[in-house]
Amino acid sequence: MCGIVGYIGNRNAEEIIIEGLKKLEYRGYDSAGISLYRNGNIVTEKQKGRIKVLEEVLKTKNIESTLGIGHTRWATHGAPSNENSHPHVGHNGKITVVHNGIIENYLELKEMLENKGYIFRSETDSEVVAHLIEENDKGCFFDAVKVTIEMLKGAYALAILHKDHPDQMIAVRKASPLIVGLGEHENFIASDIPAILKHTRNIYILEDDEMAVIRKDDIAFYKSNGKPIVKQINTIDWSLEDAEKSGYEHFMLKEIYEQPKAIQDTLNPRLTEDGNLISDRLNFSKEYLEGINKIYIVACGTAYHAGLYGKYLMEKWMKIPVICDVASEFRYSNPFIDDKTLMIVVTQSGETADTLAALRLAKQNKARTLAITNVVGSTISREADEVFYTLAGPEIAVASTKAYTTQIISFSILAANMAKTLGSITLDLYKEIVESLKNLPSLFSHLLNNDEMYKEIAELLFDAKHIFYIGRGIDYDLVREGSLKLKEISYIHSEAMPAGELKHGTIALIERGTPVIAVATEDKLIEKMHSNIKEVKARGAYVVTITKEGSTHMNEVSDKIIEIPTGNSLVLNVLAMLPLQLIAYFVANRLECDIDKPKNLAKSVTVE
Repeated sequence: MCGIVGYIGNRNAEEIIIEGLKKLEYRGYDSAGISLYRNGNIVTEKQKGRIKVLEEVLKTKNIESTLGIGHTRWATHGAPSNENSHPHVGHNGKITVVHNGIIENYLELKEMLENKGYIFRSETDSEVVAHLIEENDKGCFFDAVKVTIEMLKGAYALAILHKDHPDQMIAVRKASPLIVGLGEHENFIASDIPAILKHTRNIYILEDDEMAVIRKDDIAFYKSNGKPIVKQINTIDWSLEDAEKSGYEHFMLKEIYEQPKAIQDTLNPRLTEDGNLISDRLNFSKEYLEGINKIYIVACGTAYHAGLYGKYLMEKWMKIPVICDVASEFRYSNPFIDDKTLMIVVTQSGETADTLAALRLAKQNKARTLAITNVVGSTISREADEVFYTLAGPEIAVASTKAYTTQIISFSILAANMAKTLGSITLDLYKEIVESLKNLPSLFSHLLNNDEMYKEIAELLFDAKHIFYIGRGIDYDLVREGSLKLKEISYIHSEAMPAGELKHGTIALIERGTPVIAVATEDKLIEKMHSNIKEVKARGAYVVTITKEGSTHMNEVSDKIIEIPTGNSLVLNVLAMLPLQLIAYFVANRLECDIDKPKNLAKSVTVE
């Protein structure tokens, strides 16, 4: 959550920082601010609202500077306001700080500083850091920062300027992502790669409890105790164009249409010439798999829904108990973890705070850990015992689409290979799974050719107050994600239900005209779903059904039918997600919502 950009060099710092912050608005966008060093002083401007509000104010200031830090905010402490925006300035104006994360002991520190005469202008936890560095400043900028972070509890990525040190900025990381970009006679700080990709592909990834002192011609790295360290440069292999809209109205729509390519990119490196799948260099032997007593899948939000799909595949094919849990609840539910547990964590960013905490708990209890993630070099990818990268490319829209799909492809590959190793599926079924995976990109492309139908459905749904989603088996896992997509970008209340549970209470809410979106792709449950749809139809519901080609008996109980290609493999059921994504998108677009930046949400959730 929140975005940080910093620059030091010979060019216009304001221009580079504002440009970078715009690339990070998906991380937070309720306020923004910038601090620039000019003529012996640090000038700070910050505004409630989108970055364009700040940009308009800066146009009247003409602040020439080659050193600065900026921030775009997702509120945690204090409502969006000019005062609560970052950067925060210390008591005597010497120190300026931007912060991502949460300082858990800020109240204790704030009370101590107020007793010393420090005056706070905001409601934030972050302002404590600026005052505390000033309090600890005894003439050495580096030591002041080092002493301060020893006093902090919680998660933080910090970028700091000192009025008396115009040749440097300091960056600190603990449990919140931060990178340093290496340029020629210029260097950068950012909380995510797109912010600086236009200027450099060479980055250093700060680890927890690491600091960087950045000058225009030098970068020095330290542990938080002050011990110097050497870090390896990482070269980014995707382009700036990959993170641009490329003519689409929204990033979300672009990323929906990128799914055939994303699936292909995830699949291609794992396909062998003889028609088998490989799971990178993962070594899950038959002996190991036979020795585990359970698999945990732990994730948040959309990744959790992908995990539910993965649980279904793993239990079906591997015949091993799988528990799928929400990461924010996992640590507090007394999980049974030991050295016979395989823990799979799923996260697009690889930085999700709750998921990272669950991973660390599993490692403490001797479980083997596997991460499914999209971001190479992310914290979770580095801390997990094994990593399976989705290779979806950058996903900018807050509402996840192609990351979700490629997470399911990843689960399909892993589950099929583990089942094959165990001997729990037949060779014929294994070959069918491989063929289904190979066909998915073209089948997704085929469904994308019919967006006029999704627009028509959106026109019928956009003014609804409540929408219900129903499914059974794996289709219930799909409708949970479909419901989330609608509510997070259109703000329409929606609820996903197991279709068989409707009559146990929720069906009381169905009345004439209530929209119900049903997904019915599981052959063994088609007849049951037919009956459940009849139940809501009898009470006046308007029903849109997503089902397999040839399910003609669904016509009699549905107002609209969307057909997806048929197939026996459970892999193909994920095709039903595409209509769900597009319906949500076109409903939100009809309502003129800010689709890529839905209110109150952020892309990477790095606080608990």
